[in-house]
Amino acid sequence: MKTLPTYSELLGREDGPPGSAWGVFGSDDELGTLNHLGPDGVRAGIACVKTGQVINLDLPLDAFPDALIPTRKPLKHTLFANNPHHRDEVLDSFFTQAATQLDGLRHIGHPEHGFYNGADPDRFVAGDPFLGINRYAERGIVGRGVLLDVDRHLRMRGAPLDHAAGPAIPIMLVAETAVAQQVELRPGDILMIRTGWVHHHLCDRSPAQRRADIHELTSTGLEPSHDTIAWLWDNRFSVVGMDNVAVEVWPRRPDSPLLTDAERRGDAPITGHSGLMHRVLIPLLGMALGELWALDELAEHCAADGRWDCMFVAKPLNLTGGAGSPLNGIAIR
Repeated sequence: MKTLPTYSELLGREDGPPGSAWGVFGSDDELGTLNHLGPDGVRAGIACVKTGQVINLDLPLDAFPDALIPTRKPLKHTLFANNPHHRDEVLDSFFTQAATQLDGLRHIGHPEHGFYNGADPDRFVAGDPFLGINRYAERGIVGRGVLLDVDRHLRMRGAPLDHAAGPAIPIMLVAETAVAQQVELRPGDILMIRTGWVHHHLCDRSPAQRRADIHELTSTGLEPSHDTIAWLWDNRFSVVGMDNVAVEVWPRRPDSPLLTDAERRGDAPITGHSGLMHRVLIPLLGMALGELWALDELAEHCAADGRWDCMFVAKPLNLTGGAGSPLNGIAIR
């Protein structure tokens, strides 16, 4: 198996942006960390199937009638008929990342270095397949999925997450959960981390509170840090998916170590994305990230039999030049 540089080694590179994996998978690569998932990873996923049980990993497309992100409007689904014995339909206001979703490599760039592998954003237009979500669709995502249930682990310790406060989860707590669950993490794994945030938002908050979230959204998530990034990269996960808004804690932390020097000096504007790990994980490392995954049912079954891996299958939309897609994911146990 090819030896890849560690994140620490990437931070010290001088032949490309520090902390980037540009060129690691080839100068023309458009798949990023999905390169970790080869035939051996697919076979590892197949080996996880013991009972044939199939579990859905997607929330309904209309799960959030009060949009979590104001620019992503609620879905409008219209049925129509050409005659009494026919039905057809159309979707309006269909934002591909409004519910359970997968970010594409076009989704976000770094403010100083740009998009993954130095991609030219002038090509980011509808109809041009370059670095689009269509590359994930053409490849398909099939492999060994591993669920780390941080929410359950902390509840068993008597220290549940306070989702109303939106805490940042240190990556060592995620690693600790893997040890507690006796889970072996392997290169190419599709890593799923359950925080319980989706359940909290949809089941514990009132309709009025969910409407208020449009303007003051708070979400539990991973702590933005180089330690977090190093753990995710060095473990060589092909995909990282979570049941929260942004994988990392939201909103951004004003003391994030991932602010650029220009942002710290005040020479560059501070935006809602300033300091986010998104601006490192996606454009610098090419990491496939998923958000708002439906992990509750899978977690119940895993906890019942103590088996925390599964065959994971996802087929993003084959949308030419897309920036993201609904996950369309299932777990097979």
